[in-house]
Amino acid sequence: MIQVAIVGGGPGGLMVAEQLATDPRFKVTVYDGMPSPGRKFLQAGRGGLNITHDMPFEQFVAGYGQQAARIRPWLSMFGPDHVREWVHSFGLTTFVGSSGRVYPQDMKAAPLLRKWLQRLRQQGVQLLMRHQWQGWDNLSSSKQLLKFQTPDGEQAIAADRVILALGGASWPHLGSNGAWIDYFNDDEIAPFLPANCGFEQAWSPIFQQQFAGQPLKNVRLTVVDAQQQAWSQLGECLITQAGIEGSLIYSLSRMIRDTLMQQGRVQAHLDLLPALTEAQLLQRLSKPRGKLSISNFLKRTGIDGVRLGLLREQLTSVQLNQAVADPAELTGLLKHYQLHLTQPRPIAEAISSAGGVRFSQVDGVGQLITRPGCYCAGEMLDWEAPTGGFLLTAVLSQSVAVAQQIKSTVP
Repeated sequence: MIQVAIVGGGPGGLMVAEQLATDPRFKVTVYDGMPSPGRKFLQAGRGGLNITHDMPFEQFVAGYGQQAARIRPWLSMFGPDHVREWVHSFGLTTFVGSSGRVYPQDMKAAPLLRKWLQRLRQQGVQLLMRHQWQGWDNLSSSKQLLKFQTPDGEQAIAADRVILALGGASWPHLGSNGAWIDYFNDDEIAPFLPANCGFEQAWSPIFQQQFAGQPLKNVRLTVVDAQQQAWSQLGECLITQAGIEGSLIYSLSRMIRDTLMQQGRVQAHLDLLPALTEAQLLQRLSKPRGKLSISNFLKRTGIDGVRLGLLREQLTSVQLNQAVADPAELTGLLKHYQLHLTQPRPIAEAISSAGGVRFSQVDGVGQLITRPGCYCAGEMLDWEAPTGGFLLTAVLSQSVAVAQQIKSTVP
């Protein structure tokens, strides 16, 4: 019987285990350093488990940016529709939200994970927790000898096939800390970078006190990258003590991050009233103010709360009075509100990470070129994906591709 060691109990490792456990040729064991599996999966589902997206396939593939061509074959084998069918196989239903994102009916990750682990145990998969991988104990052998720190001390475990599914470097408190790079050569690894992350902006203390934690809804973000290409997205974001984050920021975080790295600065602005054209907004702001206070006059145009706070971040009371008296100037500020983003927030706060094992070091499904029979899965590889179900779908699809290749290479 072929001994399969899967290191990492997140979605990638569990999906490989499920795919192989139905084949009697394989004995599958999952090792994880945490007390229980799927911890980041559970945390990600607290706000609603987004499993995939309902957009057209080609548009979905394009969401993976520079690595889209490498990820396409995985998605062709197990794409968004397959993910939904897989969730349905647990007796759970799904629905498509207004944004096209797909969720389990109850929005929660825990019921899915609970049913998944139950299925794996019924299939004969052994799950060993508190087993911290510490690299290989041999450089060449017909079997791979893995070192683990366990509650019973250090152990060496032999396996015929190894799948490393250890995650990236975001949310380290849940086990995905990137420490595994110590067991690879430097030229095999691209440095970790935060992905789907917030950015720092120096707000005034009074703005922080009044608006940190408040959403800024229905705005448009435009970012100009180092190649002078403009990227624009409509959505909502969140004001934080340190700057700004949220789904709108995440959608363009790769462009913002890479441009900051290349140029040290980035051109980014918000359209605070995207439902109005500049001409329409100018017309509204040109109406007589009469006896209305500036706050009430602006509120009538849809400028209150956080939006008014943002104006006061850039204008003194005198300047705001002057801007209201000059509707063209105020229109320009509201339609092109300049952000001064300085750097990403720390990778530990990021939803996911870029960097990891370079694609040049693996074959088409993730098998290490220098170590045949050992595969790297999921966020260990140097790719990133936007929020919206992209990350989970690609992790699951690659895991299916890994399992299919292992099955095809075993007599």
